Amino acid sequence: MKHNQPVYTDNDPQSELVTLNLGPTHPATHGVFQNVLQLDGERIVSGVSTIGYIHRAFEKIAEHRPFYQITPLTDRLNYCSSPINNMGWHMTVEKLLNIQIPKRVDYLRVIVMELSRIADHIICNTIIAQDTGATTTFLYLFQFREHIYEIYEEICGARLTTNIGRIGGLERDFNDIAFAKINKFLKEFPVALKEFESLLNRNRIFIDRTAGVAEVKQETALSFGWTGPLLRATGVDYDVRVSEPYSSYQDFDFEIPVGTSGDIYDRYLVRNEEMWQSVRIIEQALEKIKLEPKGIFHADVPEFYLPGKEEVYNNMEALIYHFKIVMGEIDAPKAEVYHAVEGGNGELGFYLINDGGRTPYRLHFRRPSFINYSMFAKMSEGMLLSDAIINMSSMNIIAGELDA
Repeated sequence: MKHNQPVYTDNDPQSELVTLNLGPTHPATHGVFQNVLQLDGERIVSGVSTIGYIHRAFEKIAEHRPFYQITPLTDRLNYCSSPINNMGWHMTVEKLLNIQIPKRVDYLRVIVMELSRIADHIICNTIIAQDTGATTTFLYLFQFREHIYEIYEEICGARLTTNIGRIGGLERDFNDIAFAKINKFLKEFPVALKEFESLLNRNRIFIDRTAGVAEVKQETALSFGWTGPLLRATGVDYDVRVSEPYSSYQDFDFEIPVGTSGDIYDRYLVRNEEMWQSVRIIEQALEKIKLEPKGIFHADVPEFYLPGKEEVYNNMEALIYHFKIVMGEIDAPKAEVYHAVEGGNGELGFYLINDGGRTPYRLHFRRPSFINYSMFAKMSEGMLLSDAIINMSSMNIIAGELDA
């Protein structure tokens, strides 16, 4: 579906433009943000995107919080894959403090982050299907997001806003039930994903609604700062896990899927293939964990790693460390660091300036949705309204990443 029909302008006497508020509470926007559109019939002539409806000021709040109390803020950025946000922040602080993380901890983190990536992509691709009318595929694959949340529950006790992990590692080791649920997921999910693809990949209605719609050239995507699946769909193979490896990703064998035209169909295919690659990475991580010493789930940094409650209740030294960490009484070095991870929507970065005190002097979140969304209004010009809705779904714009 190419958008080569004539587009009228405000000054054209033949047109009668209608102003439409799409959002901030319209269910089709999948988030609290607004687009003020000028329509000629059902075709978009121009638009202005508006954000700021959540009013949270996380970056300013972070300047008044100790490092640990910033972790719950990161949960609420891209809440579809919270553990990636949590661990990205912990790695940033670990870079500031020059903490060396044991390999086993890296591999445990990789498992959680790749499960999060799968959950994030399940949401995006099933919503694309839903917005083209394929409700069955949406309901069928979405159940595996629930199974991932059950694994989160077993690891940290939470589901959506996970607050998972600690600076220096994890708050507890994976138990046998967690490993059993992970193995069960690895057995059942590929079967469902294959069925999902068989229902959509060659579906004529789905292809007509997505192929050739919202095409983006590599140069345009790069000029707008796109990263993640959106950029890779244009053919650029940039992935933070490969370009700037973290959490021992250099130890894993996986491929970076790329598209050709950058249209909605390519974005869908890229995310599907990334789910396959995530399954592959998790399987490798499970094998690598078997080669590491058992029972290690954090680095030996008592000045910054929160001790367990049982220790705090029965050991005076642990109680003192717990008090100092929670109250932010252990000063961190003066430094300026940037650390990025490959989030569900692209490069999720943390730019931290510390002046040697108990809280950040300045903290900036590089939120991929905020950067990716900046192009939506421009690329919607000339589109049918129905196509713009699917385009928005394929961009996987998460409102929590727009306002910080």
